[in-house]
Amino acid sequence: MPTPAVAYLTRQLGYDAGVVISASHNPFEDNGIKVFSGRGEKFTERAEREVEAIVADRSWNANGGEPAVVPQADLVGAYLDHLRTVFPEAPILKGVKVAIDCANGATTRVAARLFASLGLEAIVVANEPDGRNINLHCGSTHPGHLAALVVERGCRMGIALDGDGDRAIFVDHRGEVVNGDAVLLMCARQLQREGRLNGHAIVATVMSNVGLELALRPLGIDLVRCAVGDKYVMEAMLERGLSLGGEQSGHIIFSEYLFTGDGLCTALNVLRTVAVTGRTLADLASDLTTLPQVLLNVRVRKKVDLQGVPPVAKAIERIEARVAGQGRLLVRYSGTEPLLRVMLEGRREDEIRAWAQEIVDVVKEHLG
Repeated sequence: MPTPAVAYLTRQLGYDAGVVISASHNPFEDNGIKVFSGRGEKFTERAEREVEAIVADRSWNANGGEPAVVPQADLVGAYLDHLRTVFPEAPILKGVKVAIDCANGATTRVAARLFASLGLEAIVVANEPDGRNINLHCGSTHPGHLAALVVERGCRMGIALDGDGDRAIFVDHRGEVVNGDAVLLMCARQLQREGRLNGHAIVATVMSNVGLELALRPLGIDLVRCAVGDKYVMEAMLERGLSLGGEQSGHIIFSEYLFTGDGLCTALNVLRTVAVTGRTLADLASDLTTLPQVLLNVRVRKKVDLQGVPPVAKAIERIEARVAGQGRLLVRYSGTEPLLRVMLEGRREDEIRAWAQEIVDVVKEHLG
């Protein structure tokens, strides 16, 4: 079952918590645990730290006893009924052909069923999970195969989900990839037109392109930035009472439906925007003009304070001076892998790629 289904059912059916074993968009070796509160919200950073402290405290003991019987239940129908309320205009697109990449993951059992029930013609790929092929050369992090399929089969669009189903990346009819920034823009505009955009603002992370800010500004929509990670997006949305937030990577949260990313919910909102505006996905995505952006990853032995490594700190300072007033530099560690990410935005891709490589080379020398 997709991660957002667990979040929804935990809240809707009155459970105390929801737990998902998941590697998200990563290979199966990276499996971890996602925990949701009884409100269907991801644990906050503070709550996670408190739980981890309890786990690490050796004075706690588990009670003995006989193992209990764990009942099995198929609850996915309630989740699909919830999703269908997102797109009441589905008959407008009856018979429209869409391609769906399930990343050999948790949406395999539900995606085809959902889209078929809405009258869409769904071509589903990467839907044969074996426990090891999840996200392997497929899904939201590898949309190339899906892009080729969309063009080959004449689909209106393609939807690439990730392994646990909480994010979605799109492909337009020409095979061009449409990321979360463009989705945030088109959905923000649609919510605003309908008077459903609370606070006249949306949340995005520091990774979203500055072009998103520039496109929202004439609409009177503010962009609130937060740290990378959908739980930080959720926290910022909750704090300000906002309707929409998300990440460039495809984690999009529509608080009207759920306070966590949901790839299928995002897909239905995009399809709905296409249906009610009468525009193609490519046309909607063209409203976003992005500055060239380069993201380079470098593997590190351990995550240390970069200011404590003078050569790295100096390299970062040098590049920051070069992009001042004409772009953005962001250097941060991955939250799930031993990687340092170097992101640069600027006027010329060749120029910013060379500058980013300067930082990567210094990091490799001193931390790799």
